[in-house]
Amino acid sequence: MPQRIAVLASGAGTNLQAIIDFHEQRQAGNAGIMSLVAANRASAGALQRARDAGIPAEIFDATDDGTALLGLLERYSIDLVVLAGYLKRIPAGVIRRFSGRIVNVHPGLLPDFGGPGMYGARVHAAVLASGATMTGVTVHLVDDEFDHGPVIAQWRVRVRMDDTAETLANRVLAVEHLVYPRVVDMVAALNSSDSSSDF
Repeated sequence: MPQRIAVLASGAGTNLQAIIDFHEQRQAGNAGIMSLVAANRASAGALQRARDAGIPAEIFDATDDGTALLGLLERYSIDLVVLAGYLKRIPAGVIRRFSGRIVNVHPGLLPDFGGPGMYGARVHAAVLASGATMTGVTVHLVDDEFDHGPVIAQWRVRVRMDDTAETLANRVLAVEHLVYPRVVDMVAALNSSDSSSDF
C-alpha cells in the first residue's frame, strides 16, 4: 500500500517541487502519495507550490512541544515525513511517533559541516573556508540531534578552484533535486513492504 507522505518546509520549497515533479512523472509507479505539505511560516513558498499541485497545505505552530505538528500528521494519516528545507528541530514526541520514518536532506557530506545553524549558504561557505576538495549531499533518517541519524545515501560534488558559496550551492542543489525524490520513493517503498520501518 502506498505510503502517505508529508513534506515539512520553511522556505521556497525547491526540493518540494522536485519531489512533486518526480511524482507527477512517475504517476502510478510511486511508492508514496503526496498527502500534505506543512510549513511553520505563512510566507513559505512551499505552501503555494503545494496548492498549485493540488496537495493539502497547512501552517502549524512550531513553537510548542510538537503537539500541533503531531496532531496534523495524525489527522492526515501520515506514514512518512520528509523534511525539505525545514529549519526547526523536530520535537522528541514526533521523532518517537515516527521513528525511522522521518527523512532529511543536507547540502554537505555529514558528519562534516552539519549541526545547529549549518544550512544553506553557511554550509557552502564553511566548505570553501576549510579548503575541502569535495562536498555533496546527504540523505539521512532524523533523530533528536540536528543533522544526525543513520545515513541512507550520500553523493559527492567536487569543489572547484573558482567556486563561490553561490556557485557551489547551485551545483549541490541540482544534485539534491535529482536524488532526493528518488531516495524518498525508495524509503516509502521499503516502509510499505516492512511495517517495522527498520533499516
